[in-house]
Amino acid sequence: MASRFKLVFAISFLLLLLDFCRGSIVGVCYGRNADDLPIPDKVAQLVQLHKIKYVRIYDSNIQVLKAFANTGVELMIGVPNSDLLAFSQFQSNADSWLKNSILPYYPAIKITYITVGLEVTESPDNASALVVPAMQNVLTALKKVGLHRRIKVSSTHSLGVLSRSFPPSAGAFNSSHAYFLKPMLEFLAENQSPFMIDLYPYYAYRDSPNNVSLDYALFESSSEVIDPNTGLLYTNMFDAQIDSIYFALMALNFRTIRIMVTETGWPSKGSPKEKAATPDNAQIYNANLIRHVINDSGTPAKPGEKLDVYIFSLFNENRKPGLESERNWGLFYPDQTSVYNLDFTGKGSVGMTNSSSGTNSNGTTWCIASSKASEDNLQNAIDWACGPGNVDCSAIQPSQPCFEPDNLVSHASYAFNSYYQQNGATDVACSFGGNGVKVDKDPSKSYYFMRGLITIDCITHVYPFLGVNLSLNKCTF
Repeated sequence: MASRFKLVFAISFLLLLLDFCRGSIVGVCYGRNADDLPIPDKVAQLVQLHKIKYVRIYDSNIQVLKAFANTGVELMIGVPNSDLLAFSQFQSNADSWLKNSILPYYPAIKITYITVGLEVTESPDNASALVVPAMQNVLTALKKVGLHRRIKVSSTHSLGVLSRSFPPSAGAFNSSHAYFLKPMLEFLAENQSPFMIDLYPYYAYRDSPNNVSLDYALFESSSEVIDPNTGLLYTNMFDAQIDSIYFALMALNFRTIRIMVTETGWPSKGSPKEKAATPDNAQIYNANLIRHVINDSGTPAKPGEKLDVYIFSLFNENRKPGLESERNWGLFYPDQTSVYNLDFTGKGSVGMTNSSSGTNSNGTTWCIASSKASEDNLQNAIDWACGPGNVDCSAIQPSQPCFEPDNLVSHASYAFNSYYQQNGATDVACSFGGNGVKVDKDPSKSYYFMRGLITIDCITHVYPFLGVNLSLNKCTF
């Protein structure tokens, strides 16, 4: 037992040092309020395929935790509002939860944050008074096993926790929440935990289009909004909302607490009155957001400040109540196909979902495996394409026409291009987590073929638009 404790402590300390060296990160929220989602194992594969390294879940579901074990994906897990009473009343409840639900899978699962309560000021039962005692008990449980420095404890809030957010310098917390906010902020400052906020510029625009321009909400504004008190210039709503939190914290003399955005995003579909909820706007907002964060831009009040952000959400969730938009925040449909193109590295350009500049299935581009991809990445990508990606990979099975040459690059190129052509030949359809390469020269004449990596018929038989009529039994090199 003592050796296990020392191992956990050593790993935790090393990871803590590495955490100080990294810049801002972008993660994704994995909500499961739906009845048509893929199993957690498939979700973990999808996340890895798209090189998403940070995921927020809203509970500690064992199947989800197991699915992300040994993936390298860092998890933010949650204690739901329904458990706040039990966690706040008895330390033993928090101890048992940690022992039974977390420790058996740690450090195979990389947990970095525990959120205790979800936007409690918005919940009908108003469990605000339970949050800080529950947070304290969870922290105490972590201290008992030496994980309190590696796993930070906090709670998430909506922007409704403020009574005033404009101009940003006038940001102030709602006085009606003071009874629990003050001890919470003291807890966060003492334990170097972030203040977690869920921000949605979409709602600001939807509810007040006469006062907020769409371009300002989408990071596309060419004009600036001036804070009259500070003279700071704002070109987007996101920064203004973040700074209103900073100023609210400074007004209470909490200047060292950093902010983390635990939810933000844009819906791709809405009711007739929600005209801004479109795939194009969702793509623009999230792509601009990712670039803004990855570049460590900070905000006008905190230039260059590290800011971690989680995009809501991984999937559309068909059981969420409310307007149509509430069920359409996902980056992916339940069948794991993309709602719109999105580059999580922040280095790609924004390609409109309906743009004519993208190559469609009548174009002459191909998707092949990158020569720089590792074997593990190629195998994971093949497994996904031939599974959730719905590619018919029977031709590259043993004894089948396209099995030879028997190497991962050849098989991956077959699977990648099949998926690419079946899904509109868009950039995202050739992503495969950075392991796919889109080419505009016939692969049958490429360096790959001269090396004997890919057979001509096996790469071209999936291209009916080339006018090639090849039978699979000719699949030879």
